[in-house]
Amino acid sequence: MSTLTPEERQRIYEEEKARMEAEGKKPPADKPSTNLDPKTGAFLSYLGLWVTGIVFLLLEQKNRFIRFHATQSIIVFGFLFIAYLLLKEIPFVGWFFSIIIGVLAFVFWIVLMVKSYRGENFKLPVAGELAERLTGHAENVSPKASTTTTEKEKPANIQSSNKEPIVPRERPDRGHSGRIASSAFAIAWSIALLVFFVFFHDYIAFYRLEKIGNASIWIREPILAADFNSWLPIIVTILVFSIAGHALLLAVDKYIVRETTLLVLDIFGIAAIMALIAIFPFDFNVVADSDLAAWLELGLKLTLGIIAFGIGIAVIVRLIKILVNIIKGTATY
Repeated sequence: MSTLTPEERQRIYEEEKARMEAEGKKPPADKPSTNLDPKTGAFLSYLGLWVTGIVFLLLEQKNRFIRFHATQSIIVFGFLFIAYLLLKEIPFVGWFFSIIIGVLAFVFWIVLMVKSYRGENFKLPVAGELAERLTGHAENVSPKASTTTTEKEKPANIQSSNKEPIVPRERPDRGHSGRIASSAFAIAWSIALLVFFVFFHDYIAFYRLEKIGNASIWIREPILAADFNSWLPIIVTILVFSIAGHALLLAVDKYIVRETTLLVLDIFGIAAIMALIAIFPFDFNVVADSDLAAWLELGLKLTLGIIAFGIGIAVIVRLIKILVNIIKGTATY
């Protein structure tokens, strides 16, 4: 007796489902092998983060709703856990990344538990799509009862007619070209900064004009101390992430992907500035006027602090907008 492959079983299930829907019948729900309500099983898959995700993925072999959320729990919280272990080792700003990852994990934990307990087939960008592919079910697997609208049940104004349907014209997304230009500029700017910091950082210097004989020449005195080499790997890493993030935005123009990527890049920007303030690899002793040197040092620290504060406010506003749109269901993926 031949054994059916998973693809063949899926095809048979889809054919039977389509036949029953055509007859006005409701296809049978996937009965959980754990005997739990699907919403409860999905909720518990997130309760213990990726650990309970693995547990329910192993225990539940039938219900697609539970398996999907268990897989999504493993991907989301497993990735955040690995990122936490790696990023916390970065000098000077590792603690900052640890706090950010902890906050993100807590937000995702609450949102995913609430959504799953409501019976919503809620999926995060990238992680949700990957979970669907891994579980082999890309269609809606929500446990909520679905209804089939027949021709008789349609309102009179949308019943079938011989008239050709009116297709509304799609308004062009005028912001799309602007987003493309913005990401392209960000990539070019990040590459320029990357090249400058790696190869030409000695030009960050104090310049003075001196007269030698009959000639006047510019004297360049670098103001970067040896501590700059401690900050260089940090800014190089962040600029590489910036280039990769904006390249992703050029390829994928979806709200959640775009806003989440920009949020992460802003957080990286704050980390770079905070590390620069902590290390502060600037030596203004090359300035002859000691008072001017003190004012330059204070002014640079204040400027960096104001920039970090401004980006921090932007991060909070962006995060609130994302959460509000997710909760209201107006975010497009």
